[in-house]
Amino acid sequence: MDRIITRPGGLDLESPGRRDYWVALEHDSIWGDHLIPLTVMVGPNAKPGQGLVAFGSNHGNEYEGPVAVKHLLRDIDAENVQGRIILVPVLNPAAFRAGTRDSTLDDNRNLNRCFVDGAGVTPAMAGITHRIAAFVRGCIWPHVHIVIDLHAGGSVARFARGTSYHLVDDPEQGRLIENTARWFGTPIVIAYQNETPGLLPSEGERLGKITIGGEFGWGAAVSAEGVRYAKHGVLAAAIHLGQLRGSIERIAHHAAGTQKLAAMVDRECFTVAPFDGHFEPVIECGTEVKAGTVVGWLHDFQRIDLDPWPVRAQVDGIIIAQAWGAVVRQGQHIAIVGRVLPWLA
Repeated sequence: MDRIITRPGGLDLESPGRRDYWVALEHDSIWGDHLIPLTVMVGPNAKPGQGLVAFGSNHGNEYEGPVAVKHLLRDIDAENVQGRIILVPVLNPAAFRAGTRDSTLDDNRNLNRCFVDGAGVTPAMAGITHRIAAFVRGCIWPHVHIVIDLHAGGSVARFARGTSYHLVDDPEQGRLIENTARWFGTPIVIAYQNETPGLLPSEGERLGKITIGGEFGWGAAVSAEGVRYAKHGVLAAAIHLGQLRGSIERIAHHAAGTQKLAAMVDRECFTVAPFDGHFEPVIECGTEVKAGTVVGWLHDFQRIDLDPWPVRAQVDGIIIAQAWGAVVRQGQHIAIVGRVLPWLA
């Protein structure tokens, strides 16, 4: 297939049919462009302002999303698309090329902190990462009401695989988000704090969109299980929310009825490293624990004769995440335990 290289203003996200683009955003360092792969499929029942977008590589070293969305480019038959489906396997080519969480070869920004006022417009926020945020705001948001942002732990944290979202005030939006999140089949669904400025999912939720995030792997590797969950969840959302013709069955923990909703909203859920050290986990992510349980040990090899510091769960719940690497820094969240909540529906 031939991909059309175009500036954002040349995108056609409305006409029926399938189109494959490279969206060109000016490069800050070379005479050239960053190219964002984007495929749009528009069916006969597409409605203004409605559609689904699935993003991979918001961060540049999280790979289950890009792999899953790349597979969907081939798996979804445009003839079965009823509404609008937009697939972006690599949203952040600056960070993806560097293989790092942030755009380290360019402006050193974290895209998932760049959805703020003035992004891509004011001189202080005119680098490529803020301009990617501006592209999403100006060109994607007006055409979709379903947002799927596929993440992984990268080199930061090891997660129990799960979809994620914030608890929202609107009960109908919350119900739709929860149901959509459960269909991915992951062992847990994560409700997390919404105080960090500039998150892509936060903006989607504020705009009233059915917004799902998720953590599908870790270690800057590709998890086959994580890819399976991500692909299934995007397809299920597209089918159930009217964008794709077809049927789909529940899988994994959703089918078994073993999914849990775990909330890591308040500070008590996070165990913080009090000193630089080396982390030894002793309980796997996804395990239910009681407050006070030792989930790992933090070793200080500069003071080799000291006993290791016990890393304890601060609340009753499920271990959502732990530090991925052995080396941790003072202040790092090295264990996160989510409180188990009842489902809305």
